[in-house]
Amino acid sequence: MTTQALTLETHDETVKDGIVLIDFWAEWCGPCKQFGPVFEAASEKHEDISFVKVDTEDQQQLAARYGITSIPTLVAYRDGIPVFGQPGALPQPALEQLIEQVRALDMDTVKEQYAQALAQQQQAQQQAAQQQAQQQAPQRTGVRAGTDPAAF
Repeated sequence: MTTQALTLETHDETVKDGIVLIDFWAEWCGPCKQFGPVFEAASEKHEDISFVKVDTEDQQQLAARYGITSIPTLVAYRDGIPVFGQPGALPQPALEQLIEQVRALDMDTVKEQYAQALAQQQQAQQQAAQQQAQQQAPQRTGVRAGTDPAAF
């Protein structure tokens, strides 16, 4: 299978099932050009895996969604869960090893850990929002600032 372009519009549908490898790249990037043939060769060897590329110049919103600051960056998904992300061009043996590691994942354990991480993230966001709301709320100490009974 040859590589396909990934866009913001096709992202969610693309990563929801199976193994998906995403290569974030740009035309002007030397290491990206070196990694491109390695990525393409792996796509031809592993026809059961989706190999997709994100042109960071064309898909700036998608690159920003991932917080891409260095290219090439490789991201791996399995069954809709991001399981790997790392900047840098991988040599062919390292890419093959990564593919085998992603294939070997115990997805029941991964899904459980992912759900726990999401729950912790939501809890942290709620706590931060509560703290911010408390900081913005007027402080009520029960002590009158003056003699006006309406000062409370």
